[in-house]
Order: sequence, then C-alpha cells, then structure tokens
Amino acid sequence: MSRTLILIFHRDLAGSHANATLAEAVTDIRGVEIVDMQARYPDGRIDMMSDGAVEAAGLLEADRIVLQFPIHWYSTPALLKAWQDAVLTRMYYLNGDNEGARLVGTPIMLAITAGNDPGAYTREGQNYYSVDEILIPLKATAYRCGLPWHDPFIVYRADTLEAATRDDAARGYRRAIERFIGG
Repeated sequence: MSRTLILIFHRDLAGSHANATLAEAVTDIRGVEIVDMQARYPDGRIDMMSDGAVEAAGLLEADRIVLQFPIHWYSTPALLKAWQDAVLTRMYYLNGDNEGARLVGTPIMLAITAGNDPGAYTREGQNYYSVDEILIPLKATAYRCGLPWHDPFIVYRADTLEAATRDDAARGYRRAIERFIGG
C-alpha cells in the first residue's frame, strides 16, 4: 500500500480553525499518515542526529510528502524552518548517499493557509507578492532535493472563514490529496 505523509506545522493545531478542519478532512483516506509536528516538538527544537534520524526514516517510508502550514510573515512557521535545517541538512549533506539520494523522486505538495484574500497577494494588493513568489524558497528546496513539485493547495482568509466555507475548503483539500495520491 502506498503511504502519504502529511506533516502539519501549526503552533496550535487544536486551536486552529482552517488547518484543523483540513487535517480532519483527510484522516480517513487510506494510506495517509498525519503528524502534528508541534505536538512532536513542543519546544521547537529538533536535534539533527537523533530527531533527524526519526524524521528521515519517516520520509524514506513515504511515497508522497505533504507539508501543511499557515504562512507567517511571508514565510513558513519557525518549526518548519527548524525541521528543514535539521532533517534536510542531515539527509542531503551529512548522509547524502544513503538518505538524501533515496528520497529523490518523492513527490511533494504544500497545503497552506493564508490570512488575507487572494487579491492581497498581487502587485496591487497589500502583500505585493504572490503566494507563488512567497513559496520560491520551498520550490528551490524541493528542486535541490530532487522532490517533484505539485501545485499547492491554498486556503485564503483562513482566520475568518465561515463554517460552510471552511467545510468547502476541507472538501477541496480532500479532493486535492486524493488527486495527489492518484497522480
């Protein structure tokens, strides 16, 4: 059976509306494993060797990887950056031949929530840069690591969504994950 690993990087998943709803929408998809990374690393520290070994093993067992997180100040949450620094540095620079090389070819997809509406992520909008531009560091990381990039799933106005709109987003996320698995 194929395995899709969804790593959620949210400071307070239980207190989240959008990210928690998205996660709940895919929990029963066969072969999907969801990990609340904040619960795993509550102090935000990830040891490159011991924790990195556990994370590397999980990634190497996956057929697909999804990173789910809210955009924070035009970037990823701090824990996702700490995870990249510890796990990817270990896999690609310290153990490139037996970890990084084995991860090459594993498709990656992002599921992100943004607090503003789509129009804010334009040259004329409040944020000036598009979400696609904000994601360039992650695209570069995927390229460097040899992870085929899939179009991200994006939920806008995540902080203020009405319940019905949140439910629509959850159904859309489920369809996106099912396509990712099937494709």
